[in-house]
Amino acid sequence: MDYMRRALRLARRALGAASPNPAVGAVVVRDGQVVGEGFTLPPGRGHAEAVALERAGERARGAILYTTLEPCAHHGRVSPCSKAIIQAGIAEVHIAMIDPNPLVNGKGKAELEAAGIRCVVGAHQEEARRLNEAYVKHITTGLPFVTAKFAMSLDGKIACRTGASRWITGGRARLYAQGLRRQHDAVMVGVNTVLADDPSLTVRDSQGRPRGRQPLRVVVDAHGRTPATAQVLRQPGRTVVATSEAGAGARTALEEAGAEVLELPQREGLVDLRALLGLLGEREITSVLVEGGGTLLGSFFDLGLVDRVVAFVAPTIIGGKEAPSPVEGAGVASVEEALRLREPRIRRLGGDFLVTGYVSSGGPECSAES
Repeated sequence: MDYMRRALRLARRALGAASPNPAVGAVVVRDGQVVGEGFTLPPGRGHAEAVALERAGERARGAILYTTLEPCAHHGRVSPCSKAIIQAGIAEVHIAMIDPNPLVNGKGKAELEAAGIRCVVGAHQEEARRLNEAYVKHITTGLPFVTAKFAMSLDGKIACRTGASRWITGGRARLYAQGLRRQHDAVMVGVNTVLADDPSLTVRDSQGRPRGRQPLRVVVDAHGRTPATAQVLRQPGRTVVATSEAGAGARTALEEAGAEVLELPQREGLVDLRALLGLLGEREITSVLVEGGGTLLGSFFDLGLVDRVVAFVAPTIIGGKEAPSPVEGAGVASVEEALRLREPRIRRLGGDFLVTGYVSSGGPECSAES
């Protein structure tokens, strides 16, 4: 059995819930049998290694531990995992990747080796890094990882000329989008999306009911036009309205409706998105899902702030020169300057297609997955 792959599957269960900690999975194996396993619990509770060791109990002595990230060696919200591993009597540790956190970054491995525990690093390293790409970016830059998400018709429209947009994609695509929200710390839209669609921006179950943990909702609204009756202000969880020129009356109305209003500097008449991301990073928001509309996404692409793209494409034609597109902004002056997706992938979701990739100045041709 590939025990590291099993640990990676466990780690995925922690995505979103473990933030700002990394999503980690751990498996304890003795005599070819799994005797304990776990994944990172919400902040302040157990790390993956500690959970797995607790479940293994005395069977951990002389066993092998597989973990998707280097065990921590410092005191944070919980005790160091390196010491728990040593005390449990683990004989060998397999680590998918070294933790880039300056407080760790090799120290956990070194402490284990100093205690006589053999360490092996590198199995499924790239998969482990992808799993924690938001954590890696935040811990090394202080900024959240930004995913641009949109759904469009085959001819690149996100709504009809009348503004109608429900639903361009089918149920499987919308269910996938719910999973994306659940894995992110924050969901962001522009005020025009709020005014046109009045979205709730919540994570919901199959019956449409809001789940317990909700990502932070962020509305980018330079002039404070968000109505106090907007759905984003009436849902479980917190909402931030980022403004640069909101009047006192608009600010008071939003605050009374339950929003936190942030005053940020302007950039070309719009909210300074770099400043906004910096502030969110300071608040330990490690990942942001930007859902539109075209003006906001265009600004993110123009400023080079997008890390990953998730695009749903429905095989339909809407047409109309007045029908809106998913990405507006200034754009590029020539095809040669166009942003290309690195490591692009295409897969089917019911009757729709999902295109994903990382933003790069160049990249390989698309690969298809059925």
